[in-house]
Amino acid sequence: MGRKVIDDEFISRMETLALEIKTQMSGYFGGNHKAQTYGSTVEFADFREYTPGDDIRRVDWNLFGRFDRYFIRRFVDERQMHNQILLDCSASMEGNGEKGQYALQTAAALGYLSVQGMDRTSMRLIQGDSLVPVGTTISGKESFYHVVKELEKVRFEGEADLLTAVQNSQETGYDDGLTMLISDFFTESDWKQTVDYLLYKKREVMLVQVLTPEEQNPAYSGRIHLLDAEAVTMEDERNMKLRITKHAYKAYRQALADYLADMRQFCRSRNVAYVTVTTANPIEQELLNRLYETEAVR
Repeated sequence: MGRKVIDDEFISRMETLALEIKTQMSGYFGGNHKAQTYGSTVEFADFREYTPGDDIRRVDWNLFGRFDRYFIRRFVDERQMHNQILLDCSASMEGNGEKGQYALQTAAALGYLSVQGMDRTSMRLIQGDSLVPVGTTISGKESFYHVVKELEKVRFEGEADLLTAVQNSQETGYDDGLTMLISDFFTESDWKQTVDYLLYKKREVMLVQVLTPEEQNPAYSGRIHLLDAEAVTMEDERNMKLRITKHAYKAYRQALADYLADMRQFCRSRNVAYVTVTTANPIEQELLNRLYETEAVR
């Protein structure tokens, strides 16, 4: 039985919003994003002198009357982007169930915001070293709801190699949209190189990090046996027996703070949007607040 990802109230909170793509890309004709080229919309851009072969219907006859020279009116070109949502489906993303649900809701919310911007959208699961498509490419709200139904069946298990999965994909795209990568980024895979690869492909990139309160502020003390969510057996070397002392607790907090600071610094250096959400807060409140802070929605 699948878990319900969104409801009408959830959607209504995002009804007037859309993702903001800041980089001008080639994309596809007929969208809602301004391109560097000139096109045939009704929004005026500027003039240039007429050259043989130009469409005579674009001659500005008022300027001809004033200057006795022909000028062509040029208009803004608007393009449709192909956005991609990549969801880390490793076991660590399931958590106690709440984290997995939060990640699915995040994917659905970002998908809806992309559709609101009149963009084509693809959802893909990072499973092992592969990108697995969820349904078909979303081109409107009807197909969005169909994909969300498929999203409700997703399970988090095993490992996810972000870099290999992205590099092996034949559908990464080039200069045509935004790639949104949802993960906790607690991975041995080189996520920084993953970002650089997507930037090399002239994609705009957004990282959305999903964390639980326990990951941000663990409350354990004394002797514990830590089980890695991606471990295969109890004997797996990734499992650890530890004694949590005040010193170890402070060391973890500092290591986490350093790691998050490094992520922020790296993303700033690459002009990549970086959003951290915590499952402690309602998804519609938490995600939208973080997106507003990074000016990722309009």
